[in-house]
Amino acid sequence: MYNTSTDIWAAGAFAAVVVDFIVYPFDTLKTRVQSPNYEKVFKDARTGAVQRNVLFRGLYQGVWSVVFSTIPASGAFFTTYEAVKNIMYNSSAQHPTGMATGKPIAPEGSLNSLRLPFTHSLPTPIMHGIASSTGEMVSCLMITPAEVLKQNAQMIQGQKTNKSAMRQVLMRFRRHPWRLWSGYSALVSRNLPTTALQFPLFEYVRSRLITRRRQRKASLSNTHRPPSEQSEQLVERAGLTGIAAACSGTVAATVTTPIDVIKTRMMLSASDSAGSQDRNSRARGSEVMSSERTKTKSTKSLISVGRDIIRYEGIHGLFKGGLIRAGWTAIALGLYLSLYEGGRFYLENRRMKRDRINGKFGKQTDGGEVI
Repeated sequence: MYNTSTDIWAAGAFAAVVVDFIVYPFDTLKTRVQSPNYEKVFKDARTGAVQRNVLFRGLYQGVWSVVFSTIPASGAFFTTYEAVKNIMYNSSAQHPTGMATGKPIAPEGSLNSLRLPFTHSLPTPIMHGIASSTGEMVSCLMITPAEVLKQNAQMIQGQKTNKSAMRQVLMRFRRHPWRLWSGYSALVSRNLPTTALQFPLFEYVRSRLITRRRQRKASLSNTHRPPSEQSEQLVERAGLTGIAAACSGTVAATVTTPIDVIKTRMMLSASDSAGSQDRNSRARGSEVMSSERTKTKSTKSLISVGRDIIRYEGIHGLFKGGLIRAGWTAIALGLYLSLYEGGRFYLENRRMKRDRINGKFGKQTDGGEVI
């Protein structure tokens, strides 16, 4: 890999902003379907039919909170993920990158120059799982406030004022900004297993697709030629990456839908609690507000929310919006990682040309990356 951390950050941020605008309406629909008020707000009380004019109204409400958080969050995830993955790969006893020649195969500051002071023998899927989980925990610190604002803005219906949905939500949190991190534990609990399952599966599927493509080309031409041309590398690093990401994303999203439902409920309840505390503090003073805050924190745990969903809605309540989530995850993740790899490939080639390198350095992994 010839990219620096800046390249990784830029490629990840670009991909995330593009994908957010494309798939945001699907995320809004998922949030509304998973909402505890779905039956009351989005269905006709007499007939039970879905009110499409209400359900599909304002699908981009709250989108800017996601866009503004996406740039640092996605950049932080991919920078951390690639750094940890390369550190562990370079320090693996099975893949001693560049140690045999003793010559630098990457510029100073690039990810390939990073390694641990010791070696290890961890399997590749475990290394990918550790790297993705570390990156997810870092990015969740930046994502959680945006998720809380976004999901509460998505639920605002029938505005009676001239204020935008986002401004109305921000007003709810003006006295209690710490509640913007409500649901962090649920978000991490959802994203860690999702990411830990998704990225090792993604890396494996991508490696298999690339291997099969090379074998097929070799059998047709009777000569195995590594994809050295830029067009060939772009197909492998962007095209096949998108296919592998879509497959792994669908599996991971389906398995983790219950924790996603719980996370949505916790984040939607954050603004209700904040608004309730505002009213209580104005009516009865700050002492009562403090007791209400303690009560809310003790009753809105991850387990209690999940238990309430099962009690009142049954097991199927934990899988609300699962089909929508699996569909848009396949589209979003496929496009996301494809754009990310394409952007990283472009920045890598530009850096190589600038440093007057002909592309023949280091070696290639099964995933088609130059390391």
